[in-house]
Amino acid sequence: MVGAVERQLQVLLTGGPLHFTLIDPEKSPGPRAAAIARAAAGAGSHAILLGGSTGISPEGMGAAAREIRAAVPLPTIIFPEGPGSLTGEAHAVLFMSMLNSRNLGLVIRTHARAAPVVRQLGLEAIPMGYLVIAPGMRVGEVGEADLVGREEVERAQGFALAAEMLGMRFVYLEAGSGAPAPVPAPMVRAVRSVLSIPLVVGGGIRSGAEAAQLLSAGAQILVTGTITEEEGVGSGFRSILAEVQRARRG
Repeated sequence: MVGAVERQLQVLLTGGPLHFTLIDPEKSPGPRAAAIARAAAGAGSHAILLGGSTGISPEGMGAAAREIRAAVPLPTIIFPEGPGSLTGEAHAVLFMSMLNSRNLGLVIRTHARAAPVVRQLGLEAIPMGYLVIAPGMRVGEVGEADLVGREEVERAQGFALAAEMLGMRFVYLEAGSGAPAPVPAPMVRAVRSVLSIPLVVGGGIRSGAEAAQLLSAGAQILVTGTITEEEGVGSGFRSILAEVQRARRG
């Protein structure tokens, strides 16, 4: 069943690509998270993702989600690193299977343990296939990923199409937080060509020029996190948002 947050995102996507701001509650707790969210919303971001670090506590996640929801009207969505980061203070959770992990816990077993908790907390679950592309950075290491090489276009297409056929409603191509470069545009274009569900791209996006390439290749949602940690909602962040807004205009 499609929930209210996902329906809202689907409606927004009919007007063009979207931008999500990723905030790490460990690095930006409570009031700082709310300040970043407020500035991001003012710049035109469409949703706030909460996650990033390993070992985020439910208390820290809950405090950040509560502050953000009080500060901005955007959807507040958990980008989980594990079931311990769940909180009912958020609107929804990305219910992500790491498609190319060697660890079955990250493919499905953790989800089986977390599903009753998600339902008990009243969180909306948004099913998503999550594919880690080289270099993968910390998420690739922690996630025990068999990284998809930057030239392995057909392999990426296969994973993405399998996710859609399994019923997942979004696919996320992740280069890793702090990656020196985003997912290659030719890979984004190839994956987009086989999907009928929205394609999310994140990791290593630091400039408007990079954002423009990914959007032109077919990315429908861009996720940025490191740039706000390093620069705040500054010129780099705003240049990325400007490209998203330009694409939405036409």
